[in-house]
Amino acid sequence: MHGPGVAKGGLAAGRAALAGLMAVFGMAAGLSAASAAEPASCQTVRMADPGWTDITATNAVAGTLLSALGYQQKIETVAVPIIFQGLKTAQIDVFLGNWMPAQSTFLDKLIAEKSVEIVRPNLENAKFTLAVPKAVADAGVHSFADLARFGDRFEKKIYGIEPGAPANQNIQRMLDKKDFGLEGWTLVESSEQAMLAQAVRRTRSKDWVVFLGWQPHPMNTRIDMTYLSGGDAYFGPNYGSTTVNTLSRRGYGNDCTNVHRLFGQLAFTVGMENEIMAAITDDKKAPKDAAADHLKAHPDLLGPWLAGVSTRDGKDGAAAVRTALGLK
Repeated sequence: MHGPGVAKGGLAAGRAALAGLMAVFGMAAGLSAASAAEPASCQTVRMADPGWTDITATNAVAGTLLSALGYQQKIETVAVPIIFQGLKTAQIDVFLGNWMPAQSTFLDKLIAEKSVEIVRPNLENAKFTLAVPKAVADAGVHSFADLARFGDRFEKKIYGIEPGAPANQNIQRMLDKKDFGLEGWTLVESSEQAMLAQAVRRTRSKDWVVFLGWQPHPMNTRIDMTYLSGGDAYFGPNYGSTTVNTLSRRGYGNDCTNVHRLFGQLAFTVGMENEIMAAITDDKKAPKDAAADHLKAHPDLLGPWLAGVSTRDGKDGAAAVRTALGLK
C-alpha cells in the first residue's frame, strides 16, 4: 500500500508542476503570438508618397510608430498611378493618401477586381478643389462658372500638381469638354511645391491665379484663399469635400495581422495634419522629427491607435511607443 500511495502522490505533484510550466510557456507564447502569426516579410512595411506634404506627414507618424514597434518602413516616392499599380501587384503594402472622390477613377476599378482593399477612412472633412486668392474672389470669382469671363486676367491657365495626378486628369477632362465655357484654357502641371510657389508669387504681386487647393495644408495660412463652388462633377460637392482612405494590397490584413490592426486604427484630423505639415514646411523640421514632436505633445492619441497592437516580438505596443518617445 505504501509504495503505490507514494507513486500516486508523486504523479499528482508531477502533473501540477507540468501544468505550472505549461501556464508559463502559454503566457510567453501569448506574448509572441502576433509575431509568430506574421511572416518575416511583414517586418518591412512598404508604403508610398506621391510627393504631397500631407502624405509625407502621415507617413512620418506611421513610421514613428512602426519603428518603435520593431518594424521597418520603406517609402517609395512615385506618382499616384504607379502607387495604385504597386498596390495591385503587391509591391506596395499600404497607402495613406487615397483622396476620394478625386481618385475614384483609379480606385473603383481595383476594388471591383478585388486587388486593393480599403482599410479605413483616415481623414474626414478634407477639402480638394480649385481655389483663388481672396482678392480675386472679392472681384467676382466665386465658382467654376465665373472663370471664363475673366479668362484674360487668369491668362487662361489653371495651375495643377504633378503630371498623372487624378486631380489633373479631372481638370484636363473639364477643359477638353469645354465645361463652364473654358475654351482655350490650359492646365499647367508641376510639383506641389512649384505650383504653390507660383500661387504665392502671383498672389503677392496681385496677379490673378486659379490653382488646385486643398486642406489640410499650410497653404491655407500662407495664402488668403477662397475655394470655388460648382465643381461637384469633378471634385465632389461642398467645395470638394473629401475623405482620405488608407488602402492596402489584397490580403495584407490576413498576412500581417498585427501591423494591419495598427493601420485599421490610425486616423488623423485636419488640425493635426496642419500642425505637422507646418513644422515640416515652415519650421524646416525633418518629417520624422515633426511627427515625433507632435506625438510627444499629444500622447493621448496613442491609446486608440495602439489598442491591441503588440511589438514585432509580442510585447506591449503602447508601452514600447511611449518608451521610444521618452514618455512616462
